[in-house]
Amino acid sequence: MKKFGSMTDEELALLYVEGDNRAFDELLSRNQTKLFTYIMFVVRDQETANDIFQDTFVKVIMKLQEGKYTDSGKFSFWVTRIAHNVIMDWYRQNKNEHIVEMAEDNDLTNLKSASVMDICREDEIVSEQVHSDVRRMMNALPAPQREVVYMRFYQGLSFKEIADITGVSINTSLGRMRYAIINLRRMAREHDIMLSIGA
Repeated sequence: MKKFGSMTDEELALLYVEGDNRAFDELLSRNQTKLFTYIMFVVRDQETANDIFQDTFVKVIMKLQEGKYTDSGKFSFWVTRIAHNVIMDWYRQNKNEHIVEMAEDNDLTNLKSASVMDICREDEIVSEQVHSDVRRMMNALPAPQREVVYMRFYQGLSFKEIADITGVSINTSLGRMRYAIINLRRMAREHDIMLSIGA
C-alpha cells in the first residue's frame, strides 16, 4: 500500500495519471479547502462557488487524463489557474463583470489570519473592527481587484505568480492592485474608517 502522506502533489497527480484513483482522492483532500476559499472569495456566493469548484475539478481530471499536466513542481498553481479560467467563463456567461451586491453572510471570517500575541483586549477589539471593515470594503471591489488582493495578501503570492495564474501581464496585476488600494482608500475616507491599527 502506497504512503500518500509523504508524496508531493505532483507525484500524486502523476500516479493518478497512471491509474491510481486513490492518489486523486488524496490530491482533492489536500487542495479542496484552499481552492474553495479562493473561489468563494472571488464569486461571493456559496451555490456558485460549489458549481465552480466542481467544474474546476472536472477540468482537472480531464486535463490529467488527457496528459496535459507535466510535473512542474507547481500543482496548486496549475489548479488555481484552471479555477481562475472557470470563474472568468462564469462571469462572461452571466455578463457579471461589474460590482455585485455583497451577500450578508459572506465575508472573510473563515480565512485564517496571523494571530497577534499578547495584545490587550482593547487593541484586540480595535483590530477586529479594522479587519471587519477591510473585509466589507474588499467585498465591494470588482472581482479582478478582489482576486489580486486575495492572492497577494491571503495566499502570499508574488505578482509574477499572480500574473501566471490569472493569465495577464505583471503590469496588469500591479495595476489591479493599485486600483484596489485606491478604491479601498476612497471607501475608507468616505466611511471614515481608520485602516492602520498603530505602530
